[in-house]
Amino acid sequence: MHTTLWQNLERAVQQTQLSKDSLRLIPAAGITLDVSAQRWSDDIAAAAQALLNHHQFAERRNALLQGGIANPTEGRAAWHTALRAAAPIRDVAEERQRVTDFVRLADAERRWRNVIHIGIGGSDWGVRLAVGAFGYAGTWRNVRFAANIDGHAMAGAMAGLDPRDTLVVVASKSFTTSETLQNAQRAIEWLKGAGIADPYQHIVAITAKPDVAQAWGAHPSRIFKLWDWVGGRFSLWSSVGLTIALAVGIEAVAGLHAGAAAMDHHFAHAPFASNAPVQMALAGVINRSILGYGSLNIAPYDFRLGYLVPYLQQLEMESLGKSVDLNGNPVAMATGPAVWGMPGTDAQHTFFQWLHQGSDGAPADFIVCQHADHVWPEHHTRLLANCLAQREALLSGKTQAQAYEEGLARGLTAERAQALAKHCTHPGGRPSNLVVLPQLSPYTLGALLALYEHKVFTQAVFWNINPFDQWGVEYGKALAGHITHTFLHQTPKTGPHDASTTHWVTTFSPPDNALESAP
Repeated sequence: MHTTLWQNLERAVQQTQLSKDSLRLIPAAGITLDVSAQRWSDDIAAAAQALLNHHQFAERRNALLQGGIANPTEGRAAWHTALRAAAPIRDVAEERQRVTDFVRLADAERRWRNVIHIGIGGSDWGVRLAVGAFGYAGTWRNVRFAANIDGHAMAGAMAGLDPRDTLVVVASKSFTTSETLQNAQRAIEWLKGAGIADPYQHIVAITAKPDVAQAWGAHPSRIFKLWDWVGGRFSLWSSVGLTIALAVGIEAVAGLHAGAAAMDHHFAHAPFASNAPVQMALAGVINRSILGYGSLNIAPYDFRLGYLVPYLQQLEMESLGKSVDLNGNPVAMATGPAVWGMPGTDAQHTFFQWLHQGSDGAPADFIVCQHADHVWPEHHTRLLANCLAQREALLSGKTQAQAYEEGLARGLTAERAQALAKHCTHPGGRPSNLVVLPQLSPYTLGALLALYEHKVFTQAVFWNINPFDQWGVEYGKALAGHITHTFLHQTPKTGPHDASTTHWVTTFSPPDNALESAP
């Protein structure tokens, strides 16, 4: 990190307060970003641009969008934008057509009344999000998900379904993901138990390792490709979207692609001050690294976006959970925040008290649709009012004097009003974004997700970290593999573990041959 440039940004931020009188709206790919409740000044803009220039933002953005090496620690591209291009490269176009043909044939034959989607992380959350957003009222296909290694997840996914009319979609980039393959094996056993002679006729595999999937048993005609340059958390844009197409239509997938591609174009060409992902990123960096907020609240005021929070948790926290820069040096400031939340108005009755009056607080991203798709306008009016009111309260706050006057107006005695006013004070000055979609459609959802993708990338440039690797999770996987081997093969329970882990490995170890004799 260039110390002088960073100090210039810090100084500019510290000299700037949130203003209740400014209005900063940024249109991008059909949605509107309101960053009025973020710190902004000419000095902040100049310092931020200098920092981005120092870290070669333009060059790194070009590498991202054109298939260059965007992930230096693994020496590969992060070219998920190629998956949603209007005129994609040949391999992507061919695989997109294969997915379309498969879904259209299944629809024409009215086949696969049930779909079980097996994947985890990026192979799961985006599909859940899109199916929940556009199939929340139900579709003619019954779509279920199994991600967790907990056997209850797979048992619940299969419960009550007719195996003879069930398609199992197995999505794993490496086709070695332990949770996914274990759950897929249970599906194979379930299909065989129903008397299906060739259970692999009921299996679709989506992977960057088609040879591994074929060796596992999948039929080549039922294997759809990913690519090594598609990070797992960007799988939504790939053939993993096949389940979305089966659930809510191939047109929904096309709409998602179109909206994301429009945001890609905006990100590539909009100038600094009116570039929505860049301005969101700047606000995120200021809030985390300079103002010291440790988390970011996501507040989608739309019931259909229930899975947006875990989707963005993975996107942000896998990408920005780094403490060394591109050169392997410790980063000198706090990087990615914890991301959390739930849809409003449920959130208001769960944790908004902490947002308003807690000692720490957190920035919030409010996401709302201007127009609803249901037939009860009063519901939507009240939803919009709640969204705007919560955001205003976070920004404006309430002084003790205001709270005292309100108490008097309610008929309280002066003594009671004075005592209660201390508890009704809101600090205010808490930053937020407001993202307004005209309505929820595949196009606007695609644009929204790409907005966050590019925002996260730009934050990584500010911090000079790599947002496309995830070495941190590998250690835990290795330890889990060792413990699993201990359980399965009855090896000695002592090993390179701490005392507590050694105790529980011994306690949890099954009796001899229990695993081999289990049904």
